Amino acid sequence: MKRTIRPVLAVLAVLLAASIVPEQAAGQDRLKLSTIVIDPGHGGHDPGCISADKKTQEKNVALDIAQRLSRKIGESLPGVKTVLTRSDDKFVTLSGRADIANDLGADLFISIHVNAQAKGTSANGYSIHCLGQSSREGNDLFSKNLDLIKRENSVILLEDDYKTRYQGFDPSDPQSYILFSLMQNAHLEHSLVFAEEVANAMKGGPIAHNRGVSQDPFWVLWRTTMPAVLVEVGFITNANDLKSLRSAEDRDRIAENLLKAVKAFKKRYDNSTAATAAPERAAGQEAAPVVESKPEPESKPAPEAVTPTSGILYGVQVLATTKKMKPSDAFFKGYAPLEVQSGKLYKYILVAGDDLASVRKKKKELDKKFPGCFLVSKDGETVTRIR
Repeated sequence: MKRTIRPVLAVLAVLLAASIVPEQAAGQDRLKLSTIVIDPGHGGHDPGCISADKKTQEKNVALDIAQRLSRKIGESLPGVKTVLTRSDDKFVTLSGRADIANDLGADLFISIHVNAQAKGTSANGYSIHCLGQSSREGNDLFSKNLDLIKRENSVILLEDDYKTRYQGFDPSDPQSYILFSLMQNAHLEHSLVFAEEVANAMKGGPIAHNRGVSQDPFWVLWRTTMPAVLVEVGFITNANDLKSLRSAEDRDRIAENLLKAVKAFKKRYDNSTAATAAPERAAGQEAAPVVESKPEPESKPAPEAVTPTSGILYGVQVLATTKKMKPSDAFFKGYAPLEVQSGKLYKYILVAGDDLASVRKKKKELDKKFPGCFLVSKDGETVTRIR
């Protein structure tokens, strides 16, 4: 592995965290979807994909759809604030886009893009992407969307100080993607829920072909600290898709369908436990893998997983993943995890006990070791976040 990417390995290893579960804890207010950041891809000196006749650029299509979606949310959901990462034709760095969402404490991040086929014009349709890495056999470290991933991440190369800002990550170097084998999405559960809502809402739209939901290592999704998806609304290299992308009426219909997905997700997110179960994975959708770490040294006995018990317990959730983890995994830093399965996700809770005050004190210690961890209560197999 190249020396240049070692600093990022350390950063990624530290930032593995848990998915947020918007459920009601006893005596606590439920979480509500109140702030959405909409991210029109590219901009300024970065045009994104360009049509064969040079008349249509991805940056303009993405901005128009994003603006339409923002207006529609404002009109239909007055209690929801929307913020655009760019409201005009300007360049915004990938890290800057994520920073906007993180600084606002947004509840949802939607990045809008247009796809392109490297060779040929047959590929068409929309696709939705959550953070992750393909685990499909035969794909080595990469997903089936490698060309797309490299193209979207290559925006980094347009930044003057990208070598410093991104700590040696090179989007054109396949070896750099080894970094993403260490990732766990802090909000994988709800990212997948929203991605499925988008896939369903866009069926029958002006660009009707559904290419499905997949998990892929997009830098901008990794940097966000809330449920986040990247939507490729169609192919600029396909004649039929391009016709719709050029039509103001069809772009409005695409924005309307995205609004439907937001409404459906908000309904599940607000005052409901419905969003806690991960959706069934669509055909071809990949599960985020976990690279097993070395076990604890032999001098330290490997901790055994805590067996779930009846009654209400309190603890600190540090991880949610689609892969079952070993209790001895170095990620847990010697703590014995309590494992709770929720749909296709495994949630891992540390320092579980029946005294909330005691668990709160222990959380202060865990905050330093597991950034992004949070208090939860466990009643049977139901895990509820505590504010």
